[in-house]
Formats: sequence, structure tokens, C-alpha cells
Amino acid sequence: MFRHIRLLAVLLLAFAPVSAEAGPPKNWEPADGPVALPTESFTDALGIERRLSDFRGKVVALNLWATWCAPCVREMPDLDKLQAALGGADFEVIALSSDRAGLAKVEPFYRRAGIRHLEIYLDPKNAIARRLKVRGLPTTFIIDAEGRILGSVAGAMDWSAPWVVDWLKEIIGNRQQQAKVE
Repeated sequence: MFRHIRLLAVLLLAFAPVSAEAGPPKNWEPADGPVALPTESFTDALGIERRLSDFRGKVVALNLWATWCAPCVREMPDLDKLQAALGGADFEVIALSSDRAGLAKVEPFYRRAGIRHLEIYLDPKNAIARRLKVRGLPTTFIIDAEGRILGSVAGAMDWSAPWVVDWLKEIIGNRQQQAKVE
């Protein structure tokens, strides 16, 4: 009888869902103190000049990528799913392409890849990446609603994974709590 109880306990542990705490990815690099947002502009698909400060009030995942970057291309559908899941008044994914051909290169890529929830943002001169001293693509910065860079993730990852979504929801929740206090 004890053997059966022990076997049942082992099976329950083996098949129990693993509950990961929401938290940053392993390759998360927190910002070393306050990091100023770049003031350089970039454009949207309509050619309208934009700045990161335009998104103040939202938590932003700023993803720096290019169509020639294989890891970037792999993670774009996950970023699209993340935007579909969390995008709105409190959160936005800004997938900022550094492709020199700009819209002519990015728009067909979005169509082929089935990217439907991400807006097209273009920085063909790579001004934002240079200002942020990015060492490689893709790199994603998480920016809080006050426009402070919290940290970055170098390399591709599954941005639509439930634990990542939970982690970002915590950051968004902190923003909403602060808004209620003010």
C-alpha cells in the first residue's frame, strides 16, 4: 500500500504543472540607473515622424530589428502575438526596423509573415540603436510609462510565452497603480 502511495506521489509531482513566477528573462539586463530616452525621430508607415516620447503613458517594448536578421525574423510573430494580447492604452510593442530600404522592405515582410497587430516603424539610419549603444539585433528595451528605460534583452526570445506576458502585466500593473495614487 505504501508503495502505491509513493508511486502516486511521484506521478503527481512528475505531471504537476510547473508554475513559474512572472519575472524577467534570464538574459535581462536592468538599466544601470536612469537612462534617458533617445530624442531622435523615426517614422511610421505613413512617413509621419515619431519619437519615443510620443508613447509616454504606456509601457513600451521597443524592439530593434531588421529583415536581414534571422533571429529577428523568428521572433516577429511572437511580438505580433504580444501586441495582440497586451496592446492598447497601457502597452505597445514598437518594432523599429533598421532596414535601409525602409517601407519597401518591411511592408512585404509583414505581409509574408502574417504580421497583423504591429505597426510599421522605420529607422533606416539606425539612430535609435546607435544612441542606445546596441551591440546586436534583435535587442528589446522595456520602457515604463514615465519614459524610463528599465532594461533590455539582447537576442531573440518568445515574447508571447505566458510567463513573459505575466511579467509584462506586472510592469503594466505597476504603472496603473501609480496612476491611481497620483
